[in-house]
Amino acid sequence: MAMSTPEVTPTLSDSNGHEAGVQTQFTIQEISDLLPHRYPFALVDRIIDFQPGKCAVGLKNVTINEPFFPGHIPDRPIMPGVLIVESMAQVGGVILTQLPGMRGKFFAFAGIDGVRFRRPVVPGDQLIMTVELQSFKLQRIAKMQGEARVDGQLVCGGEMLFSLID
Repeated sequence: MAMSTPEVTPTLSDSNGHEAGVQTQFTIQEISDLLPHRYPFALVDRIIDFQPGKCAVGLKNVTINEPFFPGHIPDRPIMPGVLIVESMAQVGGVILTQLPGMRGKFFAFAGIDGVRFRRPVVPGDQLIMTVELQSFKLQRIAKMQGEARVDGQLVCGGEMLFSLID
C-alpha cells in the first residue's frame, strides 16, 4: 500500500496544534511501507502521534510470544535493552522518511549516547516511545532524543545518531 504525501495548509491547525491535512498516525502496514524492518525486527506496532520534522510517538505491544523471550530470560522474561533502543530508533526512522526528499532512503544507527535503562520491560507491557528530531545536517546526519515509557514510567532514554546509507 503506497502512501501519498498529503497537501499541507500551514495556516490551519487542529486542537492539538497539528497542521490540517498532515497525517498524524501510521498503521503497521504504513510503517512497513516506510521502513525496511520485518519480523522479528519490526518493533513498532503503530505511530500514535506525528509532527512532521519534529517528533513522533510510537507504540510496541510486548507479548510473551516475542521471539527473544525464550532465551532472555527463560524464568524471568525481560525485553533486551538493545531492542528497546532499536524500537525507539524505528520511531525515529519514521520521522526521517517523512522529511522532504527522504522517502525511500535508509538511515542506519551511527551512535547512541547517554542511554540509561530504568526498569525492565516484560510481557504485557505497552512500550510508548517518544522521539524528537534535534538536528538534521547535510541531508545525511540526524540527531534525535528518545525515551520509552510503560504506564507513564520512564524505562529508557538517550540520544541517537543516524546516518544516511547510500
